[in-house]
This record gives sequence, structure tokens and C-alpha cells, in this order.
Amino acid sequence: LKACLPDPASLAPGYTGKTCIGNLIKGKKDGREKKIFIYNICDHEQCYKDVESQAISYTAGVPPVATALLIADGRWDVQAMKNVEELDPDPFLELLGTMGLPTETQTLIS
Repeated sequence: LKACLPDPASLAPGYTGKTCIGNLIKGKKDGREKKIFIYNICDHEQCYKDVESQAISYTAGVPPVATALLIADGRWDVQAMKNVEELDPDPFLELLGTMGLPTETQTLIS
């Protein structure tokens, strides 16, 4: 099957459109229902101009790099945590934005 498929790198120059990768989060806060959508949008053509890759590769690669930078500079102390959810998300989301992957949030029910 692999021999029949095109090399994924050969597809990137012709990709158009945008990705939307996000999470729909539902729960209760202060006893009230809350639902938010946190997401990012990445443009295939712009991504190819910037890094000669498709947006899917970019959105998969940038978060681990941001994580490594936060651990390396000490803003995230992984020795003091039990779950990744215990780490402050703000520096991570801010760094994603400076790396070209800004995060948006929409409150659907507050």
C-alpha cells in the first residue's frame, strides 16, 4: 500500500485551506453549566511559505517544541507535577502564539 501512495512531502506545496484543531470543554464552574471551545486555525499555504510543510505537521510539531522550551527555561517544573493539567497553561498558550499558532477561546455557555 505504501508504494502506491504519494510521498506526503510532495503534497504540501499544493495544499490549500485551513485546519481547525480544538477541544470542546463542558462542565460546571461555580455550580453553573459551562461550555467553551478552545482552538487554533492554521493556513496550509502560509505554513508552506513559512516552513515548507503542511499545516498538519506544523500543528503537530509546535506544541512539543513549546513544551520543551518551557521545561528548559524553568517555567514548567515537571518534577513538581503529577499530571500535565497541573502546569500553568498561560505561558504555553502565549508561547504557541509567538510561534505562529495563536489559540482562540469561545465561550458557548457561561
